[in-house]
Parts: sequence; C-alpha cells; structure tokens
Amino acid sequence: MTHRNAHGRLARHLIFSIFLASFAAFGATRSADAVEGTVTTGNIDPIRIAITEFSAGGGGNPQQAVAVSNLIAADLERSGLFELLDRQSFISKDNDVTRTPRFSDWRVIKSQALVLGRLSEVPGGKIRAEFRLWDPVSGKQLAGQVFNTSTRNWRRIGHIIADLIYERMTGEKGYFDTRVVFIDESGPKRKRVKRLAIMDQDGHNLRILTSGRSLVLTPRFSPSTQLVTFMSYRGGKPRVHLMNVETGQQDVVGEFPGMTFAPRFSPDGQRIIMSLQSEGNSDIYELDLRSRQRRRLTQTQAINTGPSYAPDGQQIVFESDREGGQQLFVMNADGTAQRRISFGGGRYSTPVWSPRGDLIAFTKQQSGRFLIGVMNPDGSGERILTGGYHNEGPTWAPNGRVLMFFREAPGEKGGPKLYSIDLTGYNERRVPTPTFASDPAWSPILK
Repeated sequence: MTHRNAHGRLARHLIFSIFLASFAAFGATRSADAVEGTVTTGNIDPIRIAITEFSAGGGGNPQQAVAVSNLIAADLERSGLFELLDRQSFISKDNDVTRTPRFSDWRVIKSQALVLGRLSEVPGGKIRAEFRLWDPVSGKQLAGQVFNTSTRNWRRIGHIIADLIYERMTGEKGYFDTRVVFIDESGPKRKRVKRLAIMDQDGHNLRILTSGRSLVLTPRFSPSTQLVTFMSYRGGKPRVHLMNVETGQQDVVGEFPGMTFAPRFSPDGQRIIMSLQSEGNSDIYELDLRSRQRRRLTQTQAINTGPSYAPDGQQIVFESDREGGQQLFVMNADGTAQRRISFGGGRYSTPVWSPRGDLIAFTKQQSGRFLIGVMNPDGSGERILTGGYHNEGPTWAPNGRVLMFFREAPGEKGGPKLYSIDLTGYNERRVPTPTFASDPAWSPILK
C-alpha cells in the first residue's frame, strides 16, 4: 500500500516572499543589546517572550490567524528556552504589525521579546503571513519577514516563524519545521501491528505509510532527501527498504543472508551502513546505493551492530560485545582504527552521532534501568539525561540540541510512547501520538 505525501506536495508549493529590502519596517537588524539565550548549560533562565494573537487582514481568517500565533507559542514553550507571558497581562492591546509598538507597555511586564503578526488572504487561494520580532528593551526590531503560501500550509508557516525566532534569540538553528518517522503500534501487546508512520515534530499531520501486513522496524531518515530506510519482514525474510515519503514509492535495497539490523544513511545519502548476521556473529557492512556493492567494515567473533556515521562521514560509532560486555566503539569510515570509547558501568547500545558532531547519544542499561545519555566522541564527559523502566532509541533533532526517544511502560496494557528531552536533562516532554509508538527518527529541516 502506498500513500501520497500531501505534506510534501505542499512543501514544494511553499513560496517565501521576503520583503526585507523593499520594506524598511521589516528589515531584520542585529542589535548589540538584543536578548540572546544559550542551550549549552544546565542552568538556563528562559527568555520572557510576549506573543500576541495574530490579526486577520484583507479577508484573512481570524481563527486561523490566532491558531498560527498559538502554534508559534507552543513550539517555543516546548523548547524550554522561552517563558510565555500570559496574554491577560498585556497592557497594550494594539497588535497591528505595521506599527511600531509602545515599548514602555512591554517593559512594564518585563518582556524581553515581542512578536506581532498578521494573516491575510491573497488571490489564488493563498495566504500572506507576516511577523515582526522586537526587543522592547532597546526598541529595535530583531527580525521580520513576509510569506505567501497555500492556505493549507498554515501550520508549516507557524513552524518556520518559530524557527526564525528561536535562531534569532538563542543563536542556534531551530528544529520546528521538521518531521519524525516512527513505528506506529496497535493491538494487544503479544500481537502488535507495527506500521511505518510519519508526523510533524509536534505530533500533528500524522500519516500511516505501510499497511501493517509485514513487520517493519528501525526507520531512519536520509540527511539529504525525503528517503527513509527501514527493515521489513515479509514472508519471514528480512529486507532493507527505501521509501520516498513524498510519493510512497518503495524500493528493496536487497535481501541478505541471515538477519539484517539497523540500516542507516551516510551523511551524503549515497550509502547505507548496517549489521549483517552470520553464524551467530554480526558484522558491520557499508552498501553503496548506486552500485549496490557492499563492503565489510568489521570482522570479529562478536556482535557488532548499531552503526552511525559522524556528520562529516569520516568516522563511525557502533556497539560491540567483543570485550565481554556491550560497549561503544569508534572506527574510521573504512573500518580501520577501531577503538573502545565507553568505560562506565552497564551496557551501552543504540549510539547516534549528533548532527553537530560534538556528542554521541546512547542507551545505557544499568541496575535494571534504561538510561539515555550523551558523551563526547572520545568517550569523555558522559552525562545521563533521563532514565526509566525501558528507554531506548535516541534520535537527534537537526540542530543537535534535543533528543527524541521511546519509553515503554510495564504491564500487559503498557506500551511504548515517544518523549523528547534537551541537553540540559531538565526539559522532558511527551510527544503525542494516537497509539503506542516506538523507534523515532528525526528528519532534517524541510526545504
């Protein structure tokens, strides 16, 4: 069964009409005294931000205008870096995006940032969305843009605006205009139907991608295209699949002898790295998607699996029990210089290299608990972010500052659910899904 990706079609029709040069009022200038936050430390004072209800201009839908501003607010609040000021506390009731705000009204309520916006209808069934970000302390505009797009794209416009505000205020790239592919699980615990699904990072626009007639596991996004690789067991045979999530078109990469585990793309999207099992052992192989030629990278009498490339493609992290327990190792992309990097207590698994290249996320099993943590690529600086009954499968947001994972509840009626947590370890959130969900994989920023 295939499904056309309506979200992807809308993305192709998204037109950015940026009028920074034409309208000085919407010029984005960087102020020396602009408020900026940081996401690299555990002690963060959130930025106090006032997000007004967007107005409706030129025949625009007032409910949709407010919904866009509420979506922006929800994205920023979920990041843990922003404190949303209660709209009931706003002294100024003027939310006209074309006028300079009366900054004294916003300084009284200690607002460090102010967002104004408007949604208007334009010919051809489209909308015009415009916003301005102000620093009430300095009285200077920090950002402002205008977008023309299909009315159906209103949620994506909100995510894009939230990304722009996040980046301008924190100095980090945003991650809201993204999607997550995962395993949708339904039915009794001992007879779960597992289907491939995709949704926006906030849980909206859910679509089911496979029928559930065949077991699917370990979906992973390409870092450069709208392709997903995953495992499917049709007729009891493990196959590595590629799927274009825009068109639903599938391609079988190949059938391999024995079991196949954890396929994942290279940073350029031209290769897949995976683990193939043979005679009780498993080794890591690289498969060129153009030639379909494979290359063996490990050769030990052990279990080597869970490989993940560094973002520059020069190194690979993986898990292995070659020294007795399950530990993390790093090797060069050609398989040379294999070396252990984890030395803490417990068993390490599911390593994933950060898109920034600065950290490796992992699952750690110790004293009956499953922990999600990060460490430096050389194994130093290990930090545990969260723990639980059964946590597993971390995946990075494209800005390398937030992780998503799944946590399974105990008991016959329990099942896996998705959660996110940032690098401080203090901002853990449940990611809503209509059914049980496991094995998330975050997309790159949409284009």
